[in-house]
Amino acid sequence: MPQSPTSSTNDDAPETPTAGKGRATPTRAEQEAARRRPLVANTKEARAAARAELNERRNRANAGLAAGEEKYLPPRDKGPQRRFVRDYVDAGWHPAEFVMGVMVLVIIVSLLPPEWAIGGVSVGAWAYLAMMAYLVVSIIGMILLGARVKRRAAAKFGKERRERGLGWYAAMRSLQMRFMRLPKPQVKRGQYPS
Repeated sequence: MPQSPTSSTNDDAPETPTAGKGRATPTRAEQEAARRRPLVANTKEARAAARAELNERRNRANAGLAAGEEKYLPPRDKGPQRRFVRDYVDAGWHPAEFVMGVMVLVIIVSLLPPEWAIGGVSVGAWAYLAMMAYLVVSIIGMILLGARVKRRAAAKFGKERRERGLGWYAAMRSLQMRFMRLPKPQVKRGQYPS
């Protein structure tokens, strides 16, 4: 029997219905591979940005350390008592500051010919003796500085509240040349803290 044009036929419907989602279920390995992504971005731009950000943070920390900002100081330099010791050491002149210079001078003088002698002893030997005497003077100066700093810190902060190791801290700071000290000196010579 012929069909009339008004009767509806579903010609575009598939003859067999599709079961499920229309694709195969992925295996566990495929799912894990799809989820896997690098922990750190591997692009050149991301690496360059991370490197630039790290360098900027490092430069900021170095500038903060040189300026003596408490936030950037290592634990051995933190605290008001350590700041007091740094300022006290930086305000004075100490023989220990010049030990490195004296040693370099002795090395240079020891290169002079051995024929150059004073009283039958070579100039290098005299320079070595002078360096040993200077080291003794420097060590005595460091001991006296340590005792003086401990006494002043006890007077300022109280004997029972004084931190341990302030004398050693002062002695080791005085042994460094002024321009090499970190944190950088915050006071001029002669400006002793009160």
